[in-house]
Amino acid sequence: MNIHEYQAKSILSGYGIPVTEGNVAYTPDEAVQVAKDMPKQSSPLWVVKAQIHAGGRGKAGGVILARSLDEVKTAADKLLHKRLITHQTDPRGQEVKRIYVAQGCDIEQELYLSLVLDRSLGKLTFIASASGGVDIEEVAKDHPEKVFKVSIDPSVGIQAYQARKLCFALNLSDKIAKQFHSFLKNLYDAYIETDASLIEINPLAITNEGDLIALDAKVSFDPNSLFRHPQIEILRDEDEEDPAEREAKKYDLSYVKLDGNIGCMVNGAGLAMATMDIIQLYGAKPANFLDVGGGADQDKVKAAFKLILADPNVEAILINIFGGIMRCDIIAEGIVAAAKETNLSVPIVVRLQGTNKELGKEILSSSHLPIIAADDLEEAAIKVVRAANETL
Repeated sequence: MNIHEYQAKSILSGYGIPVTEGNVAYTPDEAVQVAKDMPKQSSPLWVVKAQIHAGGRGKAGGVILARSLDEVKTAADKLLHKRLITHQTDPRGQEVKRIYVAQGCDIEQELYLSLVLDRSLGKLTFIASASGGVDIEEVAKDHPEKVFKVSIDPSVGIQAYQARKLCFALNLSDKIAKQFHSFLKNLYDAYIETDASLIEINPLAITNEGDLIALDAKVSFDPNSLFRHPQIEILRDEDEEDPAEREAKKYDLSYVKLDGNIGCMVNGAGLAMATMDIIQLYGAKPANFLDVGGGADQDKVKAAFKLILADPNVEAILINIFGGIMRCDIIAEGIVAAAKETNLSVPIVVRLQGTNKELGKEILSSSHLPIIAADDLEEAAIKVVRAANETL
């Protein structure tokens, strides 16, 4: 689960991580009031930032500097209710429904720092660079030697020698290095205690006064842990989520919309990935990832089927079920019920294997629906791609 920058900074500040002062606003007038409420500065400077769940806001015009209250209002008016298109949004972009007005500061250097799980090692890993800011992706791609990593043994947590290693790599002064040690420890504690899956600070600024401060913050959480963190779960912004994915959550379906033309309904994440791969192998693209799970009932299958059919890009559907805990006859009954409730206009290829396979096939056959049967995954992929091409 993703949250907005202002929410992430609020959480991190609770762990002793220095962040810029600021607050959220939903109208230009609210933005001006937020700026007024901040401590007076000798040289007024505010940063008005679009709040969407996507990176690349700076390059897309979603971060505006303001040196007067009039400029704050103008910036807010420019951003609010406009669609911001970044490299992480779809071509339509994301509507900006809230902004964050933060106090500006004089920056001497911008660093990059993140903490993420390295699955190949089974360890949390700090990633740092002395070349932080909006071009960090290019730095990582063109100059990987400027990106440094330190992996943490989960049984002992971050150690002083690891913090020193990063300080030396980033060429930090003694004063900054002392702050950096505390910053790393607090960031690690925040990650562990909130069940985060990613914490990214970019940029982590060194100010002209010699202080470390998080100018931006991105935090994502493991959705499976949210039952332990109701105070985090309430931060979810459903406006930032795909409507189909929101609907899927109501039925405990694992659904991710993609940009292909073959709808997929599968039970089991591994089988779903294999199904998507073989669709691509035979010349088409999956329109979604959809795992109905091992304990799906008829209502869940109907909901999954309707989600697929709601995507106008779907030209054919492949249902690939291996019946272990999940019974093939339950899947078949759900397919028939959903097909009869919807205006079915695309071909369906069904491959059933496992528990009650023959009963499931009989239910589908007696339904008189235009369903194409397949006995193995390769045959199913060939048939569904062919069926999609015939509908063009």
